[in-house]
Amino acid sequence: MKPAAIDEFFRRLAAERPEPKTELNYINAYTLVVAVVLSAQATDVGVNKATKKLFEQIKTPAAMLALGEAGLKQHIKTIGLFNAKAKNVIALSKKLVEEFGGTVPRTREELQSLPGVGRKTANVVLNVLHGEATIAVDSHVFRVANRTGMAKGRTPEEVEHALMKVVPKQWLQHAHHWLILHGRYICKARVPACPTCSVRDLCTYKQKTKAKPPNGRNE
Repeated sequence: MKPAAIDEFFRRLAAERPEPKTELNYINAYTLVVAVVLSAQATDVGVNKATKKLFEQIKTPAAMLALGEAGLKQHIKTIGLFNAKAKNVIALSKKLVEEFGGTVPRTREELQSLPGVGRKTANVVLNVLHGEATIAVDSHVFRVANRTGMAKGRTPEEVEHALMKVVPKQWLQHAHHWLILHGRYICKARVPACPTCSVRDLCTYKQKTKAKPPNGRNE
């Protein structure tokens, strides 16, 4: 995809969603970190359902430690990989209390030192909380970047670096939100909704889906 097309791509997505934001529910910096850790290989809707009552009770690392791993599991047992995630949340809460005074650190390096917090989670926190122009590459961003031809890569980190190079500066701060939402609702994994896609003409994907005629069959 050429630079002019990429600029137009984001201009159109921005027109549709002028102020995109994460669809994960959170109360403060700590609950955002927890929510993003829980969202790995899970839907935001599923995580929000599981954390609704949890975040009404637990808003700090100290409170999470008091709840304990077993208590946390009871709240998040509907989320995939909940056993491993519960262990990580308790471990990161312990580290926050012992090494960061109970507050979420500000730098990428410190964030990634927390158990269960990888580059994607750190990028989300830096972007959502601090307005940094980071791009968190989840499965949606990875798919959209590769499928459209905007920024191809074999790994999330390759795609992240490629996007950072090609996305115009004015769109960088919200770029990953636009890409996530576009991938979640339009450029879906199995059957992309190409007929209703506002950037269809800019996309280089060769197997675009077509609108179905009245008989229900593809054209």
